[in-house]
Amino acid sequence: MKNIYSILLFTVFAFASTINAQIDRSQMPKPGPAPVINLDEPQRFELKNGLKVLVVENHKLPRVSIQLRIDNPPISEGDKSGVSSLTGSLLGKGSQSISKDDFNEEVDFLGARINFGSQSAFASSLSKYFPRILELMTDAAINPNFTQEEFEKEKNKLLTGLKGEEKDVKAIAGRVQSALAYGKKHPYGEFTTEETVNNVTLADVKQFYANYFVPANAYLVIIGDVKFDEAKALVEEHFTLWTKAVPPSLEFSNPSDVQYTQISFVDVPNAVQSEISVQNLVNLKMKDPDYLSALMANEILGGGGEGRLFLNLREDKAYTYGSYARIGNDKNAVSRFRAVASVRNAVTDSAIVEILKEIDKIRQTPVTEEELKNTKAKYIGRFVIALESPATIARYALNIETEGLPKDFYKTYLERINAITVDDVQKAAQKYFKLDNARVVVTGKGSEVLENLTKVSFKGASVPVKYFDKYANPAEKPDYNAATPAGLTVTDVLQKYMTAIGGKEKLEGVTSYVLMAEAEMQGMKLNLEQKKTSKNQLMQDVKVMGNSMSKQVLNDDAGYVVAQGQRTDMDEAMVKKIKEEAVPFPELKYLASGATLEGSENVNGKMAYKVKVSDEKTVFYDAETGLKVQEVTQAEMQGQQFTSTINYEDYKAVGGILFPYVIKQTVGPQSFEFMVTDIKINEGVTDADFE
Repeated sequence: MKNIYSILLFTVFAFASTINAQIDRSQMPKPGPAPVINLDEPQRFELKNGLKVLVVENHKLPRVSIQLRIDNPPISEGDKSGVSSLTGSLLGKGSQSISKDDFNEEVDFLGARINFGSQSAFASSLSKYFPRILELMTDAAINPNFTQEEFEKEKNKLLTGLKGEEKDVKAIAGRVQSALAYGKKHPYGEFTTEETVNNVTLADVKQFYANYFVPANAYLVIIGDVKFDEAKALVEEHFTLWTKAVPPSLEFSNPSDVQYTQISFVDVPNAVQSEISVQNLVNLKMKDPDYLSALMANEILGGGGEGRLFLNLREDKAYTYGSYARIGNDKNAVSRFRAVASVRNAVTDSAIVEILKEIDKIRQTPVTEEELKNTKAKYIGRFVIALESPATIARYALNIETEGLPKDFYKTYLERINAITVDDVQKAAQKYFKLDNARVVVTGKGSEVLENLTKVSFKGASVPVKYFDKYANPAEKPDYNAATPAGLTVTDVLQKYMTAIGGKEKLEGVTSYVLMAEAEMQGMKLNLEQKKTSKNQLMQDVKVMGNSMSKQVLNDDAGYVVAQGQRTDMDEAMVKKIKEEAVPFPELKYLASGATLEGSENVNGKMAYKVKVSDEKTVFYDAETGLKVQEVTQAEMQGQQFTSTINYEDYKAVGGILFPYVIKQTVGPQSFEFMVTDIKINEGVTDADFE
């Protein structure tokens, strides 16, 4: 090998010396022709019932995957929205010939996976189990076992999930963004509610399945260590029984953009940051001549960490963790272009202006050659890497089938990417990023963002604000100046709170308490232990899988923090801040610390009194019950401002005093819901806990 390398090196130098005089190094070399992509064609066949089958043999690993995709047009579910979700969740619960438990047990025993959607199925296993897994998947798909018992279970799960999303700002934002873009009667604009789910019966699920889980638009893709002849024989054996049928033909309205750029505001009082989507409709299909140019424009604007939106709103302005652009394509209907960001409340209006500026810039000013070159390299790199996966061959072949693409669409992909010019990108941006007809959907806390939002202007023109509720219905402008009862003082509010949870005398009798709680983060359990005393002592420890992640300890005038195993002593300013909270009931201190009543606000759907206890912290007390419902704290970390919001719910009595048993905390994009497991009063605490 060493000799061969030496010969090659000598040859290179010799060749270079003979042509050196012919090279003009002041000129950039011209790129060579794009390489021709030779994609292996899947082997195909079709059953008489309409099922089209693609087989990609790959014998590198002893595994096989099976994907069934039914490529139906969009389906409107109307007042029974949720029926498709329930259909998907009921499929795979065994079949008419095998019970759910036996089905699951056999799949697990074979080390396989089988999953279903309302119009899809997927399975994977070792290749030696392929015949049986295909049989099980097919049986569950075309002979489903829909039972009332399973229907009720899945319906309750769906309703529980919807209830959990009632105050989820991202879920609300996503729902409203789609509904306003398409209209609530369009398949892409309708959404599932508790009411629509309760309209669905088991008979509706069976009818939906009968209408849409049919072979007319179905594709079966088999990839892996399997012979074509074997796969063909097994598919014919099992899927020939699938009754030939065509889905119903549905029509839906063709939505349109707003007549002029405007802000659509949705008030979510518990929001700790604003969800922004600057969006418009696009009529873009994969087969369109400017499809790839549109992708280039979108990528340069906001495709990732190198995108203009990210560099502006995160790297330059520090408004957000990230800002991105997304452009859809759809052969059946219009899709959307969206420029999105989740930003701090205080910069909501500024972030909107910056997003609009970036959209305007890419429309008006040609992108640089460097930006286009880098973006092309990114796309080409992704494309080349994807070719290493056998699933890519199947996906590309399926796209050609379902999207009406020319047969050489992927074989000429690199050639067409390289041919895109700066002018092509600008024309695509002008065509698909409709700045004059943009709908800016903002979902956030109106009491903190609306005043500045109504002052937003762009290119010398005011951007009007229209109001909608959490279900995309037109609404009145929120009134945040709700009348506070005449003569009400901060003392009245704090005393009402103390009376509501047990009375001032009882609170003053608490010398210590212990709180234990649990939460989940990305599938891992968090354990919170908190101890406080009336002697300005605090110990708070958050553990992940038994290991301390963050610990704070205060013992009167000294304290420390332990994070990731590193201990840091608190400075005087931090000790002062922690000390204000290092008592069982801080409200006892608020009475003498200069707290002020700032008015009333809607918090989680109820009126609450707003008490400012420091420059950084505001506390809200329910106007009716007096209970503390929310704390909002502003903090600075690494030069950026962050808002921490804690919601208190589900009060229960312990020793005659009410404590919240659900504590929901949100910091930036992170949310935790702690469920209290135990509270002890005047026991379980010693001075050693604060050493």
